Amino acid sequence: MTTGTHTVQADERNRNIRININGELFPRDKAVVSVFDSGFILGDGIWEGLRLHHGVIPFLDRHLARLWEGAKALDLDPGLSRGDLKQRLYDTVDANGMESNVHIRLMVSRGVKSTPYQDPAMTVGGPTIVIIPEYKMPDPGMYDRGVRLYTVYVRRGYADVQDPRINSHSKLNCIFGCIQASKAGYDEALMLDPHGHVATCNSTHFFVVRDGEVWTSSGDYCLDGITRRNVINLCKANDIPVYERNFSVMQAYSAEEAFVTGTFAGLTPVSEIDGRTIGDSLTGGGRAGDGQAGPITRRLHALYRRLIDSECGHGRQ
Repeated sequence: MTTGTHTVQADERNRNIRININGELFPRDKAVVSVFDSGFILGDGIWEGLRLHHGVIPFLDRHLARLWEGAKALDLDPGLSRGDLKQRLYDTVDANGMESNVHIRLMVSRGVKSTPYQDPAMTVGGPTIVIIPEYKMPDPGMYDRGVRLYTVYVRRGYADVQDPRINSHSKLNCIFGCIQASKAGYDEALMLDPHGHVATCNSTHFFVVRDGEVWTSSGDYCLDGITRRNVINLCKANDIPVYERNFSVMQAYSAEEAFVTGTFAGLTPVSEIDGRTIGDSLTGGGRAGDGQAGPITRRLHALYRRLIDSECGHGRQ
């Protein structure tokens, strides 16, 4: 049975959350946007996924920097300063009485159109900014059993078609990959770049461990994930060899370890790719192939948890 990397435990508190739309709070069942909104009509917008930990959103400045970079690329004016948006985020979680185990979806669309058409000149008024905070805990069994990945036909494309480094609302290629992986009975899609090298997953970033070295993609065909970058930096700071490089699915099959990263669940081990068990006796990885994290994955998981605690220990900045 497939579960997906973002499977969560149901939380009844989410029935009563209040959602922020353009600075105003609405009950969940009253939180709506116009059918003429650019995000609804065209997927014209950008977004960030955030976590709340002990009342603090870790790495918030990096998330907002990425949001502003995407907005600049789309020629989209968010209509407020980074400081004002940061305050709006915290006002929203505070109004909901939230402290930890919260996932926040921050979405910025170009705004309402005068008519359904792609030209930004048809936009009337300012952008639409939506903040959805929900109590979300990752499935506790996912770390123990590992993620099962399936290599899909949908590629991460060139920047001159749709730049994969922009966190845009337009995620159709990732959705296609997610559907194909799910239909095949797997948790998530492993996506290649136009040259056949491993790029990323449909909603997480992918790493392998080979001969004690940590490899991830070159980054040319994927979003520079905040957790991805933190893991790379943790490797460098702790004398773990790490490389951003091109590598093939075949090389991923024979890795001693593999794991995925993301803001939602942090680091999660990969147990299987396309029916090949990762780290079984055939690779000499010393694992039983039961989904349990390997030694480097476990070490990085612990380092990442300490980094989160340290980041949040400084309080709201």
